[in-house]
Amino acid sequence: MTKKVINARVTYRKSPVQVLERFTFKDLDAAYSSFKKHSGLNECVIVQTCNRIEVFGISDDVNISKIKKTWASLAGLEETAFKENLELCEDADAVHHLLTLTSGLDSMVVGEEQILGQIKNSITSARQTKASGDHLNTLFDKAVRIGIRIRNSTGISQGGISIGSMAVKLVEENIDDLKSKSILLIGTGESATLVAKSLKKRGYKFFVSSRTIERSKAFAETIGGVSLGFEHVLSEFYRYDVIFVATSAPYFLVTFDRIASAIKQKKKGIMILDLSNPRTVDEKVATIAGIKLMNLDQIAEMVDKNMRSRKGKVSTVENIISEELPVIEASMKRLDAEPLVKEVFKNIDSQRVKELQKALQMLGETDEDKIKIIDELTKAVVESIVSAPMNNLRRASEHGDPDLLEAASKLFDYKKKE
Repeated sequence: MTKKVINARVTYRKSPVQVLERFTFKDLDAAYSSFKKHSGLNECVIVQTCNRIEVFGISDDVNISKIKKTWASLAGLEETAFKENLELCEDADAVHHLLTLTSGLDSMVVGEEQILGQIKNSITSARQTKASGDHLNTLFDKAVRIGIRIRNSTGISQGGISIGSMAVKLVEENIDDLKSKSILLIGTGESATLVAKSLKKRGYKFFVSSRTIERSKAFAETIGGVSLGFEHVLSEFYRYDVIFVATSAPYFLVTFDRIASAIKQKKKGIMILDLSNPRTVDEKVATIAGIKLMNLDQIAEMVDKNMRSRKGKVSTVENIISEELPVIEASMKRLDAEPLVKEVFKNIDSQRVKELQKALQMLGETDEDKIKIIDELTKAVVESIVSAPMNNLRRASEHGDPDLLEAASKLFDYKKKE
C-alpha cells in the first residue's frame, strides 16, 4: 500500500499568538512518543516556532481523528479546540507546503531565514528520537536543499526583515532618540539572537539577561550586549525604557505587579515587546498607564509591506516549487518499493551463497582466486536477472502504480514488517 504524507498545522494565519500558544507541545520527546503510539503515524516530524505548530507524518491509512485526539491530549485541550484553527493537507499538497516553508514563502515575513534553521533542527530532533524514518528523512533533506537553492538563486531572503529586526523597527517608530534609552533583552534563544543582532547592527547598546548567568554571559560575548543577573533584572524593571522578552518560560516573567511597581519608581513610560511563545508578559500589563505592550500579532502589519515589495520574487519561487514538486513526489513514491526490493535481493543472494557453497564442496575447490572468480560470476548472473524487474518495480512505484507493488509482494511472498 502506498504511504501517505500528512500535514496538520495551527499557524499565525488562522490563530493569533494567544490562541496559537495553547496548541504548543511542552515536551517534544513525549509528543513524538505519543504520536508514534496513538495517532496511527508511522513517522513523525514536529515543526514548532513562535508562529506555527505543525505535525508532518507518514501513514498507510491517515486517521485525522486519532491525530487530533493525540494532539489535544498532549496540549491539554478538547478536540473541539481544533475546529477553526487546524489546517490539514495530504501528499502533494503537504509536500508543496513544506517547500513553501523552506523557501520562506509561508513565513510571516516572506523570505525570512529563521524558519529554515528551525526546520533543520526539527528533522534533526526527529531523527535523534527515531520518530522519523526513510520517508520523512528523504522529504525533509530534499526540501531543505531546495529551500537553500531557491533562496540563493532568487534572492528572496536578501534585504529581508526578521522577527527580531521588525521588533526593533517597531521600537524605533514609537520611541524618539532610542540611542539614549536603556534597553533590556531577556532571553538567549533564536528570537533573542535576532533582536540582539539587529540592535547591534543599528548601534544600540543593550543589556541581556537569562535564567542562568553563564548563559547570558556566553550570549553577550558571542552576540553582544552587557550581561546582567536574572533576579537583579526582575526586581529592577524601572531602570529600562525598552524591554524585549524572548524566552521559553512556561509562566509570566513580566508580571503586572512588577511593572506597576517599576512605573511608580520610574515615573516614565516603558515599551515592552513580548516575542515569546507561550507569552511571558502578562497582558494586564498593557492597562498600566505609561506602558506600551506589543507582541507578535502587531508585527503582521509590517508583513504586508514586506510582501508587496517581494511580489516578483514570490512568483519566481512558486515556479521553482512547481518544477521540483513532481521530482520529490517520485522520490517519495519510489521509497514504497524499497523494502520489497531489498528483501528480494537479500533472499536471492542468500540462496546464491547457499548454492555456491554446495557447488564448491562438490568440486572440492580450495583455490581462493578461483573461488573469488566463481563468486563474482554468480553475483553478476543474479544481478543481471533480478535488476531489470526490480528497477521496473521502482519505476512503477514512482508513477504511482500500487497494484504492481501488491502483485510483486504476492509473487515474492513478501510480508511487510510492522
